[in-house]
Order: sequence, then C-alpha cells, then structure tokens
Amino acid sequence: MTLVSEGKAPEPTRGARVSGATGAGGPRGPAVPPLRHRVITASLLAVAAVYFLVPVYWLVVSATKSSQDLFGTFGLWFADPHPLRYLGDVLTYDDGIYLRWFGNSLLYAGVGAVVATLLSAAAGYGLAKFPFPGREGVFNLVLAGVLIPGTALALPLYLLFSELGLSNTYWAVLVPSAVSPFGVYLCRIYAAAAVPDSLLEAARIDGAGEGRIFAGLALRLMTPALVTVFLFQFVHIWTNFFLPLVMLSDSGLYPIQLGLTAWQGYADRQPVLYQYTVGGAFLSVVPLMILMGVLQRYWRTGLTEGSVK
Repeated sequence: MTLVSEGKAPEPTRGARVSGATGAGGPRGPAVPPLRHRVITASLLAVAAVYFLVPVYWLVVSATKSSQDLFGTFGLWFADPHPLRYLGDVLTYDDGIYLRWFGNSLLYAGVGAVVATLLSAAAGYGLAKFPFPGREGVFNLVLAGVLIPGTALALPLYLLFSELGLSNTYWAVLVPSAVSPFGVYLCRIYAAAAVPDSLLEAARIDGAGEGRIFAGLALRLMTPALVTVFLFQFVHIWTNFFLPLVMLSDSGLYPIQLGLTAWQGYADRQPVLYQYTVGGAFLSVVPLMILMGVLQRYWRTGLTEGSVK
C-alpha cells in the first residue's frame, strides 16, 4: 500500500521546500543587512561614541584632581582623587558664588524654556489650524528667524534693552530666551499632522471654546513635540554664552557659563581657579544629563511622530 493510500502526504522535495519558504507568495522575514554593512555601521557608531564620550570622561577624571595634578599627571586617569572635597570647595568659594550662578542658570533656562514652549505651541497651533490672510508669509518669517544666528541679534538686542532700561537685569536674558523660531516651526508641523480637524470640529459642536480646545485637547496631543521644544530650548539657554556676555555686567546675575569664564580669566593669578573651573564645568553638565535621560523617550517620539502615516 502506498503512502498516499495510507493518508500520508508525500514529503516535498528540497526545491519545493525552499521555493515555498522564499517564493513570491511565501512568508518573508525581515531583511538582514550584509555583515560588511553591519560592521561598518558599528565601527562608525563606536568612533562617534568615543568622540563624544572621551571629553566627558576627561571632565569626570579632572574634577577629582587638584590644580597641580591637572597639569602634572596623565589627563585620562585618576591621581589622588578627592572628588567630594574639591567639589565642595567649588560650591563654597567666594561665599558660594557658584550656587548663585547655578540658580541663575536654572532660572534663565527653566523659565525661558517653559515660556518659549507655550508660546511656540500657541503660535504653531494657530498657524496650522486657523487659515488667515498672510499665514504663509508669517510662517516664512518664522523660518527666516530659524536661519538667523543668535550672535547677529545680540548687539541690536542690547541696544534695545538699554533704551528700555532693562540691560544688566534678569529680563535682559529671560525675554530673548522666551522666543524660539524653531519651536514655532516644529509645533506647526506637528500640530498639522497630530491634531485632526475632525476632532476639533467635534469639540466645537459640543460647545467648547477655542481656548478650552487648545488647553485641554491640542496641548495633550502635542505633548511629544512640546517636550522636544522644551528640551532643545533648555539646552540652548543653559549653554548660551554670548547673550549673557553682552547683556550682563553684574557678576551676581551671571549664569554658569559666564561665571566659569570669569574664573578662568583670573586663574593665572589664582591657580586654584583652574580646578574650580573644571569642577564647576562638571557640575554644570549634570542637570543636562539628568534632563536628557528623563525626557529622552518623549524626545525620540517627538522627532518621529507623524513621519509615517
């Protein structure tokens, strides 16, 4: 009795098995790039990681050294490390002026980033969802603002704030920091893709006002973009050096970046300031590292949302 008569199907040939797994109608797994491409990609990523992480590693190592060890020992390894003592000296030097600079940076970056994010959200949402004459012209002006470097605006801003009597005040740094052309651009693109017009119409039919729709509906849908704008603006203000340099002359108003530069300028006469400058630079990157780690998930989502429909 044959296999067919016994109810057993004949075993497929090798060629049939292969063609069924990889044929036009068969299931296909994800394409795996060739080994050469994966090696090249991994090598490039490794080089980029070394390029970005070595300065951070040097900063961590140098923050544990005295001023003498900074110049007399190997820069990429520890030498008699006392990190807590040296960082404590940074915080207590000159009646704790570094803590004052740290608080100023938190004020400039925190308040400026929050206000810039809310203004960008409102402007981007309005440009995306409310047609009005000249809308594209306004958006083109916003794009022009993205292309203009901040250094080109520092001197005109200083002259303007001097006329208003606001130079050498907190407002001289806070007000310019509250404007983000890139944030407006990103919020408009995101609102157009992530906020459905049908949902807005349904809310209007239910009797919701425009302010309530924006605050209760649009802002929630735009959360990933808002987190992205906040992160970008916070980092930009925290690391900004030229605007405070032009606007401020009172050392009590300095942010961290400007204060550390002032320490470095006096380091030739007070060598201990070399160690304080390095330790202060290490402490200044800690908030950025924490913020990037906490908001990284929202940041990635904000950049990729709406890219694939």
